[in-house]
Amino acid sequence: MSDRMVDDIVALLPPLLQGLEALQFVARNLHPPAFDAVMEAVGQPENALQTVRAGLGGWPEEFADLRHHLDAASDGVLAGIAGLRAAQQPGGDMTTVFRALRHSPRAQEALYATVARLPPVSSFFLPPALRENVALAERLAHPAAEGTGVIHGGVPGARSSFSLYVPEYYTSDRAWPLVVALHGGTGNGRAFLWSWLADARAVGAILIAPTAAGSTWALMGDDPDTPNIAQICDLVQSRYNIDIARQLLTGMSDGGTFCYVSGLRAESRFTHLAPVSATFHPLMAQFADADRIRGLPIHLVHGRLDWMFPVQTAREARDALAAAGAHVTYRELNDLSHCYPREINTVLLDWLDER
Repeated sequence: MSDRMVDDIVALLPPLLQGLEALQFVARNLHPPAFDAVMEAVGQPENALQTVRAGLGGWPEEFADLRHHLDAASDGVLAGIAGLRAAQQPGGDMTTVFRALRHSPRAQEALYATVARLPPVSSFFLPPALRENVALAERLAHPAAEGTGVIHGGVPGARSSFSLYVPEYYTSDRAWPLVVALHGGTGNGRAFLWSWLADARAVGAILIAPTAAGSTWALMGDDPDTPNIAQICDLVQSRYNIDIARQLLTGMSDGGTFCYVSGLRAESRFTHLAPVSATFHPLMAQFADADRIRGLPIHLVHGRLDWMFPVQTAREARDALAAAGAHVTYRELNDLSHCYPREINTVLLDWLDER
């Protein structure tokens, strides 16, 4: 790299990563009555990013791919923040906010393509507590093994497709835990993968993020999603060494509810269930296979501020599942609205290891 390129990258990465952190902060702390306060806490990270981008020079053709990924990530951050600003204007609403936040996983996907070349980016895609872990950084600095990283099955984000992450340091000489993470209503696996990737990358877990066959998961009536997920898991297990004693099914909102619908079936392969911000009806426990639910580890996560599925729903789920014989862990987050709390991933992975 030329000195000018190095200077450009050194100048660009801090505001770019700060912008992504800002989008993630809003996604985690989004609560309609407090939206303006959350935006005030974010500040104006887009200003520094716009200034740096305006001063970037031309790069040699051999680095065009790197520039493309950094530009795409920057575009995503700026579009996301602009959308959040628009939501604060007259005519803006929560739908505008949700649309704006869709730019965050797109920006992350673009930026992740640079992790092997830019150590600060590699560090960003780790849980905050592990970003200074020297041993982990050295392990991630090794060349990626074949068949690892982010892989898409089918058209990325399309109905019934899936996105897969396999840690770049994967080896077949040991069994790896499996996490299947289900997106919320109107979402898709390509986007939801980024809710979990940093933690799977740090701990060493194979991650599948499928996309529902319909507009959301099959919560009633015909169920094409359970056999599709089973087929995806079979495919992954045929290619990678999966620990059959550590298979977690988790999900957000409708995805969390589908954890109950599919995960309580007698034939389910999953050893652990972790619905997050999900709804629940007591009949789910009553109609579940009695042998399946007895002793089944279930970790419920819900926010006290949830405006879509009130927290009482989760408390009732806890009681009904415990009464049916499940081993229930219940976690109620005081500051969580109807959002995905990424900090819970490490907790769930530690719980999965307890068996």
